This record gives sequence, structure tokens and C-alpha cells, in this order.
Amino acid sequence: MRFKLIINIDKSKLGDIIPLNYQYECSAVIYKILSKSDEKFSQWLHDNGYNADKKLFKLFTFAKLKIPQYRIINEYIKIISDYIEWQISFVPEISTREFIQGIFREQEFELGNRNAQIKCRIQNIEMLPPPEFSETMTFQTLSPICLTLKRDNGSDEYISPTHPMAMTLIKQNLLDKYKALQGKDFPDHDFAFDFKVINEPRSSLITIKADTPQESKIRGFSCQFQLTAPIELMKIAYDGGVGSKNSLGFGMVRELEKKLNKYLINETKNIFNL
Repeated sequence: MRFKLIINIDKSKLGDIIPLNYQYECSAVIYKILSKSDEKFSQWLHDNGYNADKKLFKLFTFAKLKIPQYRIINEYIKIISDYIEWQISFVPEISTREFIQGIFREQEFELGNRNAQIKCRIQNIEMLPPPEFSETMTFQTLSPICLTLKRDNGSDEYISPTHPMAMTLIKQNLLDKYKALQGKDFPDHDFAFDFKVINEPRSSLITIKADTPQESKIRGFSCQFQLTAPIELMKIAYDGGVGSKNSLGFGMVRELEKKLNKYLINETKNIFNL
């Protein structure tokens, strides 16, 4: 269940600059707004989420901010336009249209860190219609996909969607999310699944909790890709995100237009036939 927020910026209050790495701060805004309506739910979602085999999923994600006019100044974004657009998405089972629209409508909040903040007010929120789901769809990332492998020392290795293990990780992640949501394994054990990257992935290294003792860096990749999966898993990918760390603003996707889908698929086939 996806929503588009139009957010006005009151530059007279805190200014017009936010950090270049703002994903953690956006995630914190979502939790803060949720807590105003239901503090227990927000705290539970933050601390626990949905559990499957000791893996935790928050089952929401969000896109990068869409800023009509801006300028990059070192590690900051100077916002020239008077508003920004933001898309957020929840799996339908944890929310309703009325609940989300009700608690987000006309909310005021600060976005940024102690070095750069803006004062925001949600002017409008609308629910976006879902695509027509099928077992093969073509997507564009709205926020980078994060895929991780565990090294022998326990640290994370962030891999590209073109990595040989990428498809396995994406498939297992969707199965884990299904189990976390439904409380049981996906019933079909022999289903068609495929993942093909269409263009060259673009890498982004994103800092979380910058300038704090908890600072960390996460690598994600933006790309277009074709996914084949059962419709139940396809819906989870669309609503909850592809890959991991979705609640920090990773893995949100949109469907590419059908005409463009066919063109990209045909071009990909031609490449492989060369």
C-alpha cells in the first residue's frame, strides 16, 4: 500500500539544508509520526518488527526524496523549491488506507540532523494505485537495493545485483518476509523464480547516523530489473521492498511502463543472442 506525500518546507524556521545522507532521519520521522497515533505499535515495530527464524522485518520502505530544485553543497543538499515529494509504502496487512492517511495528514516535523534541518508540513497525502501484478514484472529502483553476504568474521559484504548470489538472496528474503507476515512457510516449494538486471547498476554508499558513535555505512545499488515470482511474493516485493534494510530506505521499486518493459526485454534477449 503506497502513498505519495507532498511536503511544504517552511524555510523561515530552520532553513533549507538537509544532509546528503538523510535515509536514517526519514526512517525516524516515520516512527515518530506512527508513535503519535499508537505509541505501543510504533515502539513494537521499532524494537521487534515481524519475526521469521530470528530475522526481523519492519515491512515498510520509502523512496528517495524527490526535490524539484536543489543544489549539492559538499555533504549537504540545499533545497531551492518550496516543497518536496516523498513516497512511502507499507504491506497492507499492517495498516489501512484510513489509518495511514489519518495519522500523516497535516503532520509537522523536522527532517535532518543537528547540523542541518528543515521544518516540514505534510500538505497532501494520497494513496497510489497498485500496478497490475503478474508473475513477471520489470521494475526501476526508487531507492537503492541492499544485498548482504556474511563474511567469515561476521561483517557484512554488500554485493551488486549482478553478483551470482544476488538472485538467491532476493528469493530467500521474500520467502522470509512472507513467513514473518503470514506466520508460516510459503506453501509452494517448487515455484518459478528469476531475477535479471537490465542495466548497469549504480552504486551508492550511504552513511547512517552520521557523526555519532553509531555511524555506519551501507552500500546499495540502483538499477532496472526483471523479476519472476508468484504474485503473493511479487506484492511483498512491491509493498515491502526488495532486498534488506527496507525500513532505512532501501529497495523501494516502481513498475516500468508496459511498452518500455517489452522493449527492454527484447533488447536484453538480443544482447544474449549475440
